[in-house]
Amino acid sequence: MQDFYKPLSERTPDRQYQDRLLYILDNGELARITPQGIGARTCFGTLAPMVFDLSNGVPFITERNIGFWRKAVAEIIAFVNGARTIDEIASYGCNFWEDYREKDVGLDLAPGDLGPGSYGPAFHDFPMPNGETLNQFEQVLEQIRDYPDMRSHRITPWIPFYTARGPRRAVNVVPCHGELHFRVLNGKLHMRMDQRSADMPIGVPSNMIEYAALLLMMCQVTNYPPGNYIHSFSDAHIYEDQVEKVWKLVKREARPFPILHLDPSVKNLFDFRAEHFILEEYYPHPSMKIPYRP
Repeated sequence: MQDFYKPLSERTPDRQYQDRLLYILDNGELARITPQGIGARTCFGTLAPMVFDLSNGVPFITERNIGFWRKAVAEIIAFVNGARTIDEIASYGCNFWEDYREKDVGLDLAPGDLGPGSYGPAFHDFPMPNGETLNQFEQVLEQIRDYPDMRSHRITPWIPFYTARGPRRAVNVVPCHGELHFRVLNGKLHMRMDQRSADMPIGVPSNMIEYAALLLMMCQVTNYPPGNYIHSFSDAHIYEDQVEKVWKLVKREARPFPILHLDPSVKNLFDFRAEHFILEEYYPHPSMKIPYRP
Protein backbone atom coordinates (compact mmCIF):
# COMPACT_ATOMS: atom_id res chain seq x y z
CA MET A 1 0.00 0.00 0.00
CA GLN A 2 2.90 2.38 0.71
CA ASP A 3 4.43 2.40 -2.77
CA PHE A 4 1.78 4.82 -4.05
CA TYR A 5 3.93 7.93 -3.43
CA LYS A 6 5.52 9.63 -6.40
CA PRO A 7 9.32 10.01 -6.25
CA LEU A 8 10.51 13.25 -4.68
CA SER A 9 11.58 14.57 -8.09
CA GLU A 10 8.00 14.18 -9.36
CA ARG A 11 6.15 15.60 -6.36
CA THR A 12 4.88 19.10 -7.08
CA PRO A 13 5.29 21.87 -4.46
CA ASP A 14 1.86 22.67 -3.04
CA ARG A 15 0.74 26.27 -2.41
CA GLN A 16 -2.82 25.57 -1.31
CA TYR A 17 -2.15 26.42 2.34
CA GLN A 18 -0.36 29.67 1.47
CA ASP A 19 -3.11 30.61 -0.96
CA ARG A 20 -5.75 30.15 1.76
CA LEU A 21 -3.75 32.32 4.14
CA LEU A 22 -3.50 35.03 1.49
CA TYR A 23 -7.22 34.84 0.80
CA ILE A 24 -8.02 35.44 4.48
CA LEU A 25 -5.53 38.30 4.72
CA ASP A 26 -7.05 39.96 1.65
CA ASN A 27 -10.72 39.10 2.10
CA GLY A 28 -11.30 38.24 5.75
CA GLU A 29 -13.88 40.23 7.67
CA LEU A 30 -12.62 41.48 11.02
CA ALA A 31 -14.43 39.81 13.90
CA ARG A 32 -13.64 42.20 16.74
CA ILE A 33 -15.14 40.06 19.49
CA THR A 34 -13.79 36.52 19.88
CA PRO A 35 -13.59 34.06 22.81
CA GLN A 36 -9.79 34.57 22.72
CA GLY A 37 -10.10 38.29 23.40
CA ILE A 38 -8.45 39.53 20.22
CA GLY A 39 -9.84 40.31 16.79
CA ALA A 40 -9.57 37.80 13.95
CA ARG A 41 -9.71 38.20 10.19
CA THR A 42 -12.43 35.70 9.39
CA CYS A 43 -13.84 33.93 6.34
CA PHE A 44 -17.10 32.17 7.04
CA GLY A 45 -17.92 29.56 4.44
CA THR A 46 -16.02 31.32 1.67
CA LEU A 47 -12.61 29.63 1.92
CA ALA A 48 -12.12 27.00 -0.78
CA PRO A 49 -11.30 23.46 0.40
CA MET A 50 -7.77 22.15 0.07
CA VAL A 51 -7.57 18.94 -1.96
CA PHE A 52 -4.50 16.79 -1.42
CA ASP A 53 -3.71 13.81 -3.63
CA LEU A 54 -1.63 11.79 -1.19
CA SER A 55 0.46 10.34 -4.01
CA ASN A 56 1.98 13.84 -4.14
CA GLY A 57 3.08 13.52 -0.52
CA VAL A 58 1.49 14.01 2.88
CA PRO A 59 0.41 17.61 3.65
CA PHE A 60 3.04 18.67 6.14
CA ILE A 61 3.42 22.38 5.46
CA THR A 62 6.93 23.25 4.33
CA GLU A 63 6.63 27.01 4.93
CA ARG A 64 7.84 26.34 8.49
CA ASN A 65 9.16 23.26 10.22
CA ILE A 66 6.53 21.21 12.06
CA GLY A 67 8.91 19.34 14.32
CA PHE A 68 6.12 18.25 16.66
CA TRP A 69 4.28 16.21 14.02
CA ARG A 70 4.20 13.02 16.10
CA LYS A 71 2.10 14.83 18.71
CA ALA A 72 -0.49 15.62 16.05
CA VAL A 73 -0.59 11.98 14.97
CA ALA A 74 -0.80 10.92 18.62
CA GLU A 75 -3.77 13.25 19.15
CA ILE A 76 -5.96 11.70 16.48
CA ILE A 77 -4.98 8.20 17.64
CA ALA A 78 -6.00 9.14 21.18
CA PHE A 79 -9.36 10.46 19.96
CA VAL A 80 -10.02 7.36 17.83
CA ASN A 81 -9.44 5.27 20.95
CA GLY A 82 -11.85 7.33 23.03
CA ALA A 83 -9.45 9.38 25.17
CA ARG A 84 -11.46 11.86 27.22
CA THR A 85 -9.05 13.32 29.78
CA ILE A 86 -5.88 15.35 29.26
CA ASP A 87 -3.90 12.60 30.98
CA GLU A 88 -5.33 9.97 28.64
CA ILE A 89 -4.42 12.05 25.59
CA ALA A 90 -0.93 12.63 27.00
CA SER A 91 -0.46 8.88 27.45
CA TYR A 92 -0.58 8.54 23.65
CA GLY A 93 2.19 11.16 23.27
CA CYS A 94 0.27 14.43 22.81
CA ASN A 95 0.56 17.38 25.22
CA PHE A 96 -1.49 19.89 23.18
CA TRP A 97 -4.20 20.05 25.83
CA GLU A 98 -2.15 21.10 28.86
CA ASP A 99 -3.37 24.71 28.61
CA TYR A 100 -6.89 23.47 29.33
CA ARG A 101 -6.05 21.48 32.45
CA GLU A 102 -7.17 24.18 34.87
CA LYS A 103 -9.63 25.93 32.58
CA ASP A 104 -12.85 26.71 34.42
CA VAL A 105 -15.81 26.78 32.05
CA GLY A 106 -18.39 26.61 34.79
CA LEU A 107 -19.12 22.90 34.35
CA ASP A 108 -19.21 20.03 36.79
CA LEU A 109 -16.08 18.43 35.36
CA ALA A 110 -12.99 17.32 37.24
CA PRO A 111 -9.72 19.10 36.38
CA GLY A 112 -8.36 17.62 33.19
CA ASP A 113 -11.67 16.08 32.15
CA LEU A 114 -12.68 17.39 28.72
CA GLY A 115 -16.17 16.00 29.14
CA PRO A 116 -18.46 13.49 27.41
CA GLY A 117 -18.96 15.93 24.53
CA SER A 118 -15.27 15.96 23.57
CA TYR A 119 -13.65 14.25 20.58
CA GLY A 120 -12.78 10.90 22.12
CA PRO A 121 -16.19 10.13 23.62
CA ALA A 122 -17.97 11.33 20.46
CA PHE A 123 -15.85 9.14 18.18
CA HIS A 124 -15.66 6.07 20.40
CA ASP A 125 -18.62 6.23 22.80
CA PHE A 126 -21.36 8.17 21.02
CA PRO A 127 -24.52 7.94 23.18
CA MET A 128 -27.37 5.93 21.69
CA PRO A 129 -31.08 6.25 22.58
CA ASN A 130 -31.11 2.80 24.21
CA GLY A 131 -28.40 3.81 26.67
CA GLU A 132 -25.60 1.97 24.89
CA THR A 133 -22.70 3.65 23.10
CA LEU A 134 -21.52 3.55 19.49
CA ASN A 135 -17.93 3.27 18.31
CA GLN A 136 -18.29 5.30 15.12
CA PHE A 137 -14.97 4.26 13.58
CA GLU A 138 -15.73 0.59 14.16
CA GLN A 139 -19.09 1.04 12.46
CA VAL A 140 -17.66 2.89 9.46
CA LEU A 141 -14.92 0.30 9.00
CA GLU A 142 -17.59 -2.40 8.89
CA GLN A 143 -19.57 -0.37 6.37
CA ILE A 144 -16.58 0.21 4.11
CA ARG A 145 -15.78 -3.49 4.13
CA ASP A 146 -19.36 -4.71 3.61
CA TYR A 147 -20.88 -1.87 1.55
CA PRO A 148 -17.93 -0.06 -0.03
CA ASP A 149 -19.94 1.85 -2.65
CA MET A 150 -22.27 3.57 -0.18
CA ARG A 151 -22.15 7.35 0.25
CA SER A 152 -22.92 7.16 3.95
CA HIS A 153 -19.51 6.47 5.51
CA ARG A 154 -19.69 9.37 7.95
CA ILE A 155 -18.38 10.17 11.43
CA THR A 156 -19.18 13.19 13.59
CA PRO A 157 -17.51 14.66 16.69
CA TRP A 158 -20.61 16.74 17.42
CA ILE A 159 -23.03 15.63 20.15
CA PRO A 160 -25.52 18.54 20.08
CA PHE A 161 -26.96 18.12 23.56
CA TYR A 162 -23.45 18.27 25.07
CA THR A 163 -21.94 20.98 22.86
CA ALA A 164 -24.71 23.62 22.89
CA ARG A 165 -24.26 26.52 25.28
CA GLY A 166 -26.64 26.22 28.20
CA PRO A 167 -27.49 23.89 31.08
CA ARG A 168 -26.85 20.63 29.17
CA ARG A 169 -23.34 21.56 28.05
CA ALA A 170 -20.85 18.87 29.02
CA VAL A 171 -17.61 19.63 27.21
CA ASN A 172 -14.60 21.76 28.13
CA VAL A 173 -13.82 22.75 24.52
CA VAL A 174 -16.36 22.06 21.79
CA PRO A 175 -14.86 20.10 18.87
CA CYS A 176 -13.32 22.32 16.18
CA HIS A 177 -12.63 19.64 13.58
CA GLY A 178 -13.29 16.01 12.74
CA GLU A 179 -16.52 15.92 10.71
CA LEU A 180 -15.56 13.06 8.41
CA HIS A 181 -16.90 11.58 5.18
CA PHE A 182 -15.21 8.60 3.54
CA ARG A 183 -15.84 7.48 -0.03
CA VAL A 184 -14.53 4.56 -2.07
CA LEU A 185 -14.15 5.61 -5.71
CA ASN A 186 -12.48 3.57 -8.43
CA GLY A 187 -10.66 1.40 -5.95
CA LYS A 188 -9.28 4.22 -3.76
CA LEU A 189 -10.38 5.47 -0.35
CA HIS A 190 -10.94 9.24 -0.14
CA MET A 191 -11.70 11.31 2.96
CA ARG A 192 -13.14 14.77 3.49
CA MET A 193 -12.69 16.53 6.83
CA ASP A 194 -14.89 19.55 7.53
CA GLN A 195 -13.48 21.95 10.11
CA ARG A 196 -15.90 24.08 12.07
CA SER A 197 -13.33 26.49 13.50
CA ALA A 198 -9.88 26.86 11.98
CA ASP A 199 -6.96 28.82 13.45
CA MET A 200 -5.14 28.81 10.13
CA PRO A 201 -1.56 29.65 11.24
CA ILE A 202 -1.42 27.37 14.31
CA GLY A 203 -4.13 24.73 14.46
CA VAL A 204 -4.62 23.89 10.80
CA PRO A 205 -1.07 22.61 10.05
CA SER A 206 -1.47 20.06 12.86
CA ASN A 207 -4.96 19.14 11.67
CA MET A 208 -3.66 18.59 8.13
CA ILE A 209 -1.09 16.14 9.47
CA GLU A 210 -3.35 14.20 11.80
CA TYR A 211 -6.21 13.72 9.37
CA ALA A 212 -3.91 12.75 6.51
CA ALA A 213 -2.41 10.21 8.90
CA LEU A 214 -5.92 9.03 9.76
CA LEU A 215 -6.71 8.43 6.11
CA LEU A 216 -3.49 6.43 5.75
CA MET A 217 -4.43 4.33 8.77
CA MET A 218 -7.93 3.71 7.41
CA CYS A 219 -6.44 2.71 4.07
CA GLN A 220 -4.04 0.26 5.65
CA VAL A 221 -6.73 -1.56 7.64
CA THR A 222 -9.24 -1.65 4.75
CA ASN A 223 -6.66 -2.55 2.06
CA TYR A 224 -7.54 0.41 -0.17
CA PRO A 225 -4.87 2.72 -1.57
CA PRO A 226 -5.38 6.34 -0.55
CA GLY A 227 -6.97 8.85 -2.88
CA ASN A 228 -7.64 12.46 -1.94
CA TYR A 229 -7.69 14.03 1.48
CA ILE A 230 -10.02 17.03 1.31
CA HIS A 231 -9.81 19.66 4.07
CA SER A 232 -12.74 22.09 4.10
CA PHE A 233 -13.57 25.00 6.38
CA SER A 234 -16.54 26.71 7.93
CA ASP A 235 -15.02 29.50 10.06
CA ALA A 236 -11.37 30.09 9.04
CA HIS A 237 -9.47 32.88 10.74
CA ILE A 238 -6.16 34.59 11.43
CA TYR A 239 -5.85 36.50 14.69
CA GLU A 240 -4.66 40.07 14.48
CA ASP A 241 -1.49 39.35 16.47
CA GLN A 242 -0.61 36.59 13.94
CA VAL A 243 -0.88 38.75 10.82
CA GLU A 244 2.70 40.04 10.76
CA LYS A 245 4.18 36.54 10.91
CA VAL A 246 1.69 35.18 8.38
CA TRP A 247 2.77 37.79 5.81
CA LYS A 248 6.32 36.48 6.21
CA LEU A 249 5.13 32.89 5.97
CA VAL A 250 3.32 33.32 2.65
CA LYS A 251 6.46 34.77 1.05
CA ARG A 252 8.45 31.58 1.63
CA GLU A 253 8.84 29.28 -1.34
CA ALA A 254 6.66 26.17 -1.28
CA ARG A 255 8.52 22.87 -1.35
CA PRO A 256 7.42 19.29 -2.12
CA PHE A 257 5.54 17.44 0.59
CA PRO A 258 7.26 14.59 2.46
CA ILE A 259 6.12 10.98 2.68
CA LEU A 260 4.85 9.13 5.73
CA HIS A 261 5.35 5.39 6.16
CA LEU A 262 3.24 3.24 8.47
CA ASP A 263 4.32 0.04 10.13
CA PRO A 264 2.76 -2.56 7.79
CA SER A 265 2.29 -5.05 10.62
CA VAL A 266 -0.51 -2.99 12.20
CA LYS A 267 -3.85 -4.30 10.89
CA ASN A 268 -6.25 -2.95 13.53
CA LEU A 269 -7.08 0.78 13.52
CA PHE A 270 -7.13 0.92 17.31
CA ASP A 271 -3.64 -0.56 17.61
CA PHE A 272 -1.83 2.28 15.86
CA ARG A 273 0.49 4.48 17.91
CA ALA A 274 2.62 7.47 16.92
CA GLU A 275 5.78 5.36 16.88
CA HIS A 276 4.32 3.35 13.99
CA PHE A 277 4.94 6.31 11.66
CA ILE A 278 8.18 7.26 9.91
CA LEU A 279 8.57 10.62 8.16
CA GLU A 280 10.91 10.86 5.18
CA GLU A 281 11.98 13.52 2.68
CA TYR A 282 10.75 16.46 4.74
CA TYR A 283 12.70 19.61 3.84
CA PRO A 284 10.87 22.58 5.39
CA HIS A 285 11.88 26.18 5.95
CA PRO A 286 13.01 27.05 9.51
CA SER A 287 10.56 27.13 12.39
CA MET A 288 8.61 30.32 13.04
CA LYS A 289 7.06 31.26 16.37
CA ILE A 290 3.50 32.50 15.82
CA PRO A 291 1.22 33.68 18.67
CA TYR A 292 -1.09 30.93 19.90
CA ARG A 293 -4.63 31.59 21.14
CA PRO A 294 -6.12 28.65 23.11
